[in-house]
Formats: sequence, structure tokens, C-alpha cells
Amino acid sequence: MSKNNLPEITLKAILLGIILSVVLAGANAYLGLFAGMTVSASIPAAVISMGVLKLFRRSNILENNIVQTAASAGESLAAGVIFTIPSLILMNYWGEFGFGQYWTITGIAATGGLIGVLFTIPLRRALIVEENLQFPEGIATAEVLSTGESGATGLKYLVQASLAGAFFKIAGESAMVLWADIMTATKRIGNSFASFQLNLSPALISVGYIVGLNISLLVFSGGVIGRWIFLPLLAPGYLDQIPAADLAVPADAVAWLHNNVIKYIGVGAMIVGGLWALISLRSSLARGIKSGIDTYEKMRQQDGGNVERTEMDTPIKWVGIALLFSLIPIFAIYISVVHSIVLSAFMAVLMLIAGFLFSAVASYMAGLVGSSNNPISGVTIATVLSSSLLLFILYKSGVNVGPAAAIFIGAVVCCAAAIGGDNLQDLKTGYIVGATPWKQQIMQAVGVISGSFVMMPVLWMLHKKYGIGGDAHLAPDLQGHALEAPQASLMANIARGVFNQDLPWNLIIIGCIMAIVIISLDKYLERRGSTFRTPILAVAVGTYLPFSLSTPIFIGGLLSYMTIGKLSPHGKDDINQKGLLFASGLITGEALIGILLAVPLMLNELFHWSLPTEYALFSEAPLTYWPGLLVLGGICFWLYRVASNNK
Repeated sequence: MSKNNLPEITLKAILLGIILSVVLAGANAYLGLFAGMTVSASIPAAVISMGVLKLFRRSNILENNIVQTAASAGESLAAGVIFTIPSLILMNYWGEFGFGQYWTITGIAATGGLIGVLFTIPLRRALIVEENLQFPEGIATAEVLSTGESGATGLKYLVQASLAGAFFKIAGESAMVLWADIMTATKRIGNSFASFQLNLSPALISVGYIVGLNISLLVFSGGVIGRWIFLPLLAPGYLDQIPAADLAVPADAVAWLHNNVIKYIGVGAMIVGGLWALISLRSSLARGIKSGIDTYEKMRQQDGGNVERTEMDTPIKWVGIALLFSLIPIFAIYISVVHSIVLSAFMAVLMLIAGFLFSAVASYMAGLVGSSNNPISGVTIATVLSSSLLLFILYKSGVNVGPAAAIFIGAVVCCAAAIGGDNLQDLKTGYIVGATPWKQQIMQAVGVISGSFVMMPVLWMLHKKYGIGGDAHLAPDLQGHALEAPQASLMANIARGVFNQDLPWNLIIIGCIMAIVIISLDKYLERRGSTFRTPILAVAVGTYLPFSLSTPIFIGGLLSYMTIGKLSPHGKDDINQKGLLFASGLITGEALIGILLAVPLMLNELFHWSLPTEYALFSEAPLTYWPGLLVLGGICFWLYRVASNNK
């Protein structure tokens, strides 16, 4: 049957796409809050779709493409939400975070995501057809779909790895406490400290495997710069500021220094990285937008009946109308924050301009480095910082409301940018396999809407079970093992710091200088034609993250290099790696169990039930981290064997 006659949007494809969008949105929300990084779900979604749709008498490659398009939208939307919305929790903007915020968060996620879909429609021809950008994960997903006969085999690896990741999460400190989650060794040396930490998490190993050795090495290097260079150098100057109780325990003193000193160096590096992303793309972005406008003008002058099915986007007229209507819910959300019609209108217009600019940047970056490596957090930092400065000038008296207003602007922009990059990645897949663009754009919207409905409950459950962000605002029983939410913590610090005028600019400037040095190194490597590059945002994230998270990511990158033999695993020749599916399964299993362990908390809250919420066999791990280290080593070996046996 010709592809022109193959059904694309079918009932089973819609239902499966919605289910996978919801599941992957929850899993990626957990991963992003935990590790500060998210990974593309297009390939796992495509494999699951092929495995499930094979159960039906009729299925085809375009149906599977539609499913992965909707599913990956939920995963990308999670990144936009968890990088920003938890900032409002850390600011205590809502007081007690609960289901009273359900429609606000759902509205931000849905509207921001839909705006991202709309913004990238005019860019499809410009970036995919005219610029012919690679969109590496889009090419990889297309190749997986084209070799659909292997779908059942891939599903087997996903299931096996998901069970392994689930077991590891249940056995650790979140549930049974058979072992400690973090291996740590810290010692005070004079007026400074030496420390090493390793988080025992298969999901973090998998993140490193998926992003490859280049990125994982840079994340680890950022951790080394912060923990083994800046911390020993700066610690003597801050000893008198460390609380006595923390100073008495070297590990607690190091944690204080990281949270109050080293993180701000990462902030400076991230700010420069976000601005550099905009500067370096300015000419390419201008060419891409101009190409898109020229193409649409030519199509408008032609007979619509002569346009090929594979070139039919959603009509630009309807895109413009939808964008205008999107200002209504955004305005309604903003006026509930600042209670000013003029300021709310200004915020809405600012969001629309920033949203288009950053969606285009994110789309272009996805074409260069893929969705998993897309510096969404960098452009969001630039949005929050610029919004905070503008609002501070216009609204100086609103010290309590102003930071939250900046975060609300950043949240919508971040959702739009995250979806923008993902949308173009999926449209590249569709371009290769012969899909209809407007049908993919509809399913992208379906995935956004379905994923948006679960964002708030997932955030609430994770916050209740583990805590989000630093320990300062958490109950004592949650302190020490909270989900870091590094990007959200950073956004909160920047917004509050601008309005309170208390940002530690000396540390931020150190981070800015570090970023300039690394950017200069990256430009030198580019001129040399090196396959190894040093994108600044990867180093900045590593500096900002706790060192315990950087080390397993680096181990995963080493496993990737050992099995693939390349610095980055996103090349077209590497997409059949069973290791990629196995690593995705480890992430999914650990993340879903992490969320499911918090479900009883939600049921108790909503229905006043009395379900158990603790499952520990021991009050603390009897053998500390050793059993977990051995099991994690076994999982790493399993991943290595699966990835090496790719014939």
C-alpha cells in the first residue's frame, strides 16, 4: 500500500500516544528534578509503539510515528515544567503547595506547550528542508521506525531494564533501605575539605550512557572544577560563616559550601552560557526565519491543490489566530499573580516575544545537538534574569510578587522552548518516513494537553515523598535526600536575588570568567575540527549539581564510549544500539517507582484514607552503601553486555 493511503491518526494511535505521553511525562519529571537533565523519549516511545501495535491486525510506520510524536511531547513538556514551577515552591509563593494550584500549573503547561507547537510550525521548512539541519535524534527515530521488525526485541530490553531499575529504587533508601543511596568520603584538611561522592542510581548511569562521553565528561569536569578546585580554594574564606553544627561534620560543611558558594559559580556560568547560545545563533536564526517566511509566501501564491501531502503544514493563518487567543489564558494567569491589568498585559507580550525567540533557538539547537543536549535551561535563565530586571525597574515595591512574576514568564517560555525543540525533532522524523506535517502537529498538541494534566499531581507527590530543592524549607525527615531540582533552585535564586539585591556577584563573576574561558576553548576546538567539544552549559550544570550526581553520569558516558566507540552516541550508525533501549528502561523503571511510592500520599490527601507510606525494613542501611554498589556494578555490566552484543 502506498504511504499516501496509509492511515496516520487512528483511534489506537491516539490512545497509545496519550498513555505514553502521561507515563513519560511523569518519568521525565522525576529524572529532571533528580539529575537536572532530561533525555529524549522518542526512540523508546517508537519501540513501545511498534511492540504494542503489532498486536493489532493492521498497523503501519506512520501510525507508529504519530504515537512517538505525541509521547515525546509529554516528555519534553516535563522539562519545561520542572525547570521552573518548583521555583515557586522554593519561594513559598503558594504557602502550602497543594491541589489548589492544579489549574494554574496545568494552564501554564498546556498553554506554554501549545505556544511551542505553534511557534515551530513556520520554522519547519526553514530548518528541516531549507537549512537541512541534522536533528540527530530525529534521524535515529526514523531509522528505528524503518527497521520496525525489531520492535518486539527492543521492547524486551525495555521491560527487562525497567524491572531492574524498579527493583533498585525499591531496595534503596526511598523504600526498603537495604542500602544507602550515596557513597561518600569527606575529610577536613586544615581550613579546607576533600570529598568524593557517588550516587548509586541506574538512572544517572543511563543518562550518561544516552548523552555520551563528550557531554558526561563535561558534566563531570564541572563537578571537579567546583568540588576539587574552587571549594578547597574558597573554603578558608567562608569557615566563619558555616553554622557550627555543620562545621563539626565535614560532609555537612561541604554541603553548605556547595549550596552557598559553589552553586553561584555555576549560576554565573549558566548566565553566560544562555546569552552565548543566543549570540552564536543570531545569523543562522535570522536566515531560518526569513527562509520560512519566503516559503510560505510562495505557497500562498500557488494553487493549494498542487502542494504535496508531505509538505502540508497547519495553515499559517490559523497559527496566528491561535497565538492571539493564547494570550487570553496567559493574561488570566498573570493577572492572578500581579493584580495589575497593565503589568499583566506587559508580561503577556514579553512572554510572546521571548517565547518565539527562544523556541526558535531551541529548535535550531535541537537540529545541531539533539533534544537531550538542548540547553533549554540556559535560555530560560536568560528569560528569568531579563524579566526580573525589567519587572524590578517597573515594579520595585513588589519584592514578594516580582520574583514570582518573573518565574511565571519563564515557565511559559521554558515550556514553549522545550516543546519547540522536540516538535522539530519529530517533524524531522516525519519528513524522513513520509508523514503528513499537519497531522503530526495535531498529535503534538494532543501530547502536550494530555501531559499537562498530570504535571501538578506528579510534582505534588514527589514533593511530599522526597522534598524538592534545598533543605531550608523542608521538614526534618525529608532533609538530606531531597530531589535537587537544580534549574528550579537556580531560577528562584536569580529572581529573588535581583529583587532583594543580594546576589553574590563576586562568585557569579567567577563563574562568568570560567564560562568565557570554556567558550574560548570550544571555539578553538571548532576551528581545529575536533570531534570533542566543550559546550559551556554542560560544564555549568556539572558545577551547579552536587558532585554525587556528576560521577555516575560520567560512568555512564564511559560505558557508552566503550560500547559505541564515539564521543556522542547520536550518529545515524549508532541508533540500533540495544544499550540505548536498555538505558531508557532503567530510567523509566526507577522513575516510575519513585512516583508510585508517593501515590499513597496523594490518595490519603484526596480521600482521607490511611494507606501506609513507609516501607522500610531498617531505620538505616545496616551495611551502608556496599550492597547497592555491588548491585549497581552488576547492572552496569549487564548494560555493557547488552550494548556490546548489537549484531
